[in-house]
Amino acid sequence: MLRCLKIASRLATWPSSAGAARTFATATTSGARGGSTKGLRLALSVGLGGGLAVTGVYLSDEPPYSVVSRVSIPLLHLLDPETSHNLVIAAAKSGLVPRDGSPYSPSLETKVWGKAFTNPIGLAAGFDKNAETMESMLGIGFGFVEVGSITPEPQDGNPRPRVFRIPEEGAVINRIGCNSHGSREVSKRIQAFRDRTADTREGVLGINIAKNKTSEDAAGDYVQACRLLADKADYVVINVSSPNTPGLRNLQAGTELAKIVKRMKGALNEVAPGVPLVVKIAPDLAPEDKKQIARVVLRHKVDGMIVSNTTVSRPGSVQGRESGKEKGGLSGRPLNEASTALIREMYELTSGRVPIIGCGGVSTGLDAYNKIRAGASLVQLYTGLIYQGPALVPKLKRELSHLLERDGFESVDQAVGADTRVKKGFFSRFW
Repeated sequence: MLRCLKIASRLATWPSSAGAARTFATATTSGARGGSTKGLRLALSVGLGGGLAVTGVYLSDEPPYSVVSRVSIPLLHLLDPETSHNLVIAAAKSGLVPRDGSPYSPSLETKVWGKAFTNPIGLAAGFDKNAETMESMLGIGFGFVEVGSITPEPQDGNPRPRVFRIPEEGAVINRIGCNSHGSREVSKRIQAFRDRTADTREGVLGINIAKNKTSEDAAGDYVQACRLLADKADYVVINVSSPNTPGLRNLQAGTELAKIVKRMKGALNEVAPGVPLVVKIAPDLAPEDKKQIARVVLRHKVDGMIVSNTTVSRPGSVQGRESGKEKGGLSGRPLNEASTALIREMYELTSGRVPIIGCGGVSTGLDAYNKIRAGASLVQLYTGLIYQGPALVPKLKRELSHLLERDGFESVDQAVGADTRVKKGFFSRFW
């Protein structure tokens, strides 16, 4: 009860401090069109509802994340997607999110690039674009968190509205366009996070970087951001696959990708030797493009791939929905099967020699498990959180642990690539 009162007191006083008030005001008004009174009332109701949900955690027999998810998701969905996202970021920045207290499962431990992961479930880039919520997101149970995409210079992204929910499909279409505070500002936040967690080194942190929209020197942009950010990262991601930056996906072509990789490798050797370099690719690739990417990855010793980004294709079920014809990248359940198929294909094209982070449509433990069996060493999600909230993360871990045990795998490692034609040998064991 004492803890409950402390939380309630904190919620009651949170907006009264200058910093928190600014955060809350920005979150509630930036997404409400025209700063309307209706939008503000809705935002405040979500803030109050979220506060009651957190307080209610201590008066309920349910796990904290279940209460918060059950109460807050319907309230957040009263708002437009970007406003509700801003509110979630504001709450996470202030520590108003539950921590995962579920039992620890040794079978979920894994090691990639010589780094220990407590579990293979990670937060994909796009949720925390400006590195504001890392501790909170690790606290809800993720084994790793990827921030970004971060551009060298600040940019606003595309005009609003630019995010659209498709709840019937568990999907989202976005055309945000890499809105970013810029690498200098974000670098300071990440350094502060590293300083705060120096003793514990909690979780694994990936930093995803992209070029500025108007830049004509893509490789130069990646290198500029890399020099500011890479020494604070556990791995660095080159985003060459967002569909919302004009011309970006052209950088996946063999020669263009090779140029960027070579320059990034040089920069990493100077500022952060040993930090793994990862390439994030699109799901909408022609067969020859996939082969070219695999050749570049192997020839230039790229350390990993994220498979995949959002898709510009629209399955029939999505097209029939109200927002289904909006332009932008589609994420969520409709992407799941295509992304898993591409994981299997890229794993086979690289003979299992390059670790893959599977991303796209993960909303159940089975989705994550299928991606691991297809060749993913790690798995990421984002859209699933929009519909299931923080309860999703411990649920995925429970389900994944059960599936591994059911099929006789003692660890995630043993299941990687189980459904492919690649024979586990020297490279698949030691990469």
